[in-house]
Amino acid sequence: MKWTDEAEAAIKKVPFFVRKKVRARVESEAAARGRQKVTINEVNTTRKRFLENMSAEVKGYQLDSCFSQGSCPNMANSTGRLAERIEALLKKEDLAGFLRRTVGGNIKFHHEFRVTLAECPNACSQPQIKDIGIVGACLPEITDADCTLCGACVAACRDPAVCLDEANTRPVIDPGLCLACGACAKACPTGTITEGQKGYRILLGGKLGRHPKLARPLDGIFSEDQVIDIIRRCITFYKANSKKGARFADIYTGPKDIGLSQP
Repeated sequence: MKWTDEAEAAIKKVPFFVRKKVRARVESEAAARGRQKVTINEVNTTRKRFLENMSAEVKGYQLDSCFSQGSCPNMANSTGRLAERIEALLKKEDLAGFLRRTVGGNIKFHHEFRVTLAECPNACSQPQIKDIGIVGACLPEITDADCTLCGACVAACRDPAVCLDEANTRPVIDPGLCLACGACAKACPTGTITEGQKGYRILLGGKLGRHPKLARPLDGIFSEDQVIDIIRRCITFYKANSKKGARFADIYTGPKDIGLSQP
């Protein structure tokens, strides 16, 4: 549906975390009224009704993922099946009910527990500012295949974590710089670097708002089952310790909170 310039400008003022929902609602209600174009009147009417009735719209959680899920050329690991499992877990936990009991009836979108998935370290879905951020990972693995020192792996690495040892005719990967994006393995024409362990990196405790925080990474690469287990631990901790709508980031201090022992 077409939007007027004034309507487009107005929708951009809506907070980004509800903008997509408000936009879809505006178009739906405009179409129901037989409108062919969205004007500022449609935006104002729907936005007012939407925000006044926000409590009824709140699911208790937000689950986001990359826009090009499953088709991004930078994908380190797919998140499609994992997203379905996380959605099922979040629904089962009845976070909306929890919020209504602890916050009261007037719950808002900023109270929701937020989980996001990114399929590569480019992190378009912003895992660094969510309660739980999950990033697809693919660790590179050096094989015995001969290296031609072509430099394709070095050119593919954006960090840069790969260099060439010309004396030994081998690529060298710095684990401290590697973000497990798998780009070097995709670029290697000889199979000297291949895709090794696949899984997910996990970041915990991010948020925006009055007191923003960046999510902190857990050490390691995790399987689907491990990711689900960690999310379940986070929700258990959150329900036990969140009072009056405090976000997970407000109460999370480190892996020990969720029963993980990490350095």
